[in-house]
Amino acid sequence: MSERTDVVIVGARCAGSAAAIALAKRGRKVIALDVASFPSDTNSTHLFFPNHWAEVAACGALDRVMALDPPLHTRAGLGTARSEVVGPYSDYEGFAYGSCVKRYGLDMALIETAREAGAEIREQTRVTDLVRDSSGRVTGVEWTAHDGTTGTIEAKLVIGADGRRSTVGRIVGTREHHVFPNGRMMAYAYYRDPRTELRNLAMQWRQDDDLVTIFPCDGGQSLVLLMPPTSRAKDFHEHGIEAYEKTVNSIEPLRQRLEGCERESRVRVSFEHPSYFRHSTGPGWALAGDAGHFKDPVTAQGIRDALRFGRLLGEAAAPALDDPSRLDAAVKAWEIDRDEQCLPMYQWANGLGLPDHISPIEHAAYAWASKRPERATEILDVFSRKRRPDKVFTPARLVRWIGIALRDPATSRGGVARTLKRDIGREVARRKEVALFKRRRAASAERGATVT
Repeated sequence: MSERTDVVIVGARCAGSAAAIALAKRGRKVIALDVASFPSDTNSTHLFFPNHWAEVAACGALDRVMALDPPLHTRAGLGTARSEVVGPYSDYEGFAYGSCVKRYGLDMALIETAREAGAEIREQTRVTDLVRDSSGRVTGVEWTAHDGTTGTIEAKLVIGADGRRSTVGRIVGTREHHVFPNGRMMAYAYYRDPRTELRNLAMQWRQDDDLVTIFPCDGGQSLVLLMPPTSRAKDFHEHGIEAYEKTVNSIEPLRQRLEGCERESRVRVSFEHPSYFRHSTGPGWALAGDAGHFKDPVTAQGIRDALRFGRLLGEAAAPALDDPSRLDAAVKAWEIDRDEQCLPMYQWANGLGLPDHISPIEHAAYAWASKRPERATEILDVFSRKRRPDKVFTPARLVRWIGIALRDPATSRGGVARTLKRDIGREVARRKEVALFKRRRAASAERGATVT
């Protein structure tokens, strides 16, 4: 079987559906192929901030996602054993709440929206190879369906939206130009949550080197996510549920929050999920979503970025598909824009994902922010991408937090000094990464290999 279309998209979840919607709405013929049969689950913590809702709306899927009846988080907070920082979200394009929407319903809502826009979504179909012309330009895909049927689809553009282990990325030979190993693993489960008075509140707590969260989600449940250091992976490998429940019970605010709740799912674990940027465009191809860029899940930005940059890729490519040179320039400009928008959050997530104990300066920052709800909102604005991290965690505030820490009789001056030295070193490394980013991306594109 051989056929033609304007664009083939490999993968039909968040990034793939968003790209398909944008292209189809602009009159382009789109075929998206996915190995799954929908509705289908996938590993994801699926937390929403207000900017997530804005992207769902931009894709035209708002009504369908709202029909899933997810609880709306009008407040969110971060806490330690000493203090909690809780406040409301500020408005982001008409949305002032977050949520947590399970992937069964979310992905199906996006696929239905893509189909309504005119895109063709084929399930249980695996891409096995790419088709190229004599110049090496990608001009289509070869596929195999679940029933054994095979075929070829010729296209002006192939978009790989097929996740971290992207088939498209592997075949074109792309490589990472920035990689950061995860310092924390993930383990999460769903709890039946009858505590209606807390269904509008998402919380994160830190204790020693643990980081734990609870996000009320649809179906009357809450997602409880643990992010212990990777040094404890062996414990979770060997003891699984016991290790998970031991950690839950050791964090007193989380244990109290779960009173009256009951775990209803197995515990899902991810031990290895390094962050990266990959060279994401070339003659006739592009990589969207996790196929091209992945950041530490600690900041819960994956779904938002998949929707946003899948949509923007479709919008950029649609008017240029009939001119290969113009198309290549358009998708390259899209990649540069994506990287510039994502780099600050990538770096902040890498920092938050380090397996640190809470430092004296961090304790002071929590205490300072807990005094006023608007300070909590400023921090939430970073998660919503309304403010850059360096515009909230400023040098002037750092000086104030150091002063608070030094006045705390429970804090040693040596501990403050060690923390400050560590953080200055990390800031120097962050700025160096920014300065080298463009050069490393260009070198990766030219050499087709990881640049260190």
